[in-house]
Amino acid sequence: MALLTEEMLGWIGRSEPPITVTVARRDIQKYSTATEQQLDRYLSGDEAPPMFVFNFFSEIPLMSQLRPDGLARGSVPGPKLPLKRRMAGGTRIEMHRPIRAGDTLTATRTLVDLYEKEGRTGPLIFTEYVTRIVDDEGQPVLDEHLTGIAR
Repeated sequence: MALLTEEMLGWIGRSEPPITVTVARRDIQKYSTATEQQLDRYLSGDEAPPMFVFNFFSEIPLMSQLRPDGLARGSVPGPKLPLKRRMAGGTRIEMHRPIRAGDTLTATRTLVDLYEKEGRTGPLIFTEYVTRIVDDEGQPVLDEHLTGIAR
């Protein structure tokens, strides 16, 4: 039984509006301290650790906007899926160059694939997103490949 409709599949290739931010040294230092980094280049704020970009481009939600799992309500872009329980399926990061304090970066997130499989306990829907981050000259800085699973 196919769960994905043509309308849902039509989301493949769509991108969210780009978000541009400037990286502050203090942001890198706070993240590095919170994640117990050990390298001086991270703790000094000169360079950001690879996972620094995780949620860096997200809006900061109010406490009342958080779901019980800590994510913001309505924070999952894309088509409304018939399976509501969402899980992380994996993240792969391609670093093209380090992120440094003072960088102005633009992130664009695109749904690149949407497919279903049958799991042991029932159907699964996989969403695959790529977030491309470029610098102010349009040069690639990082690509994040994110897989989500709905069941």
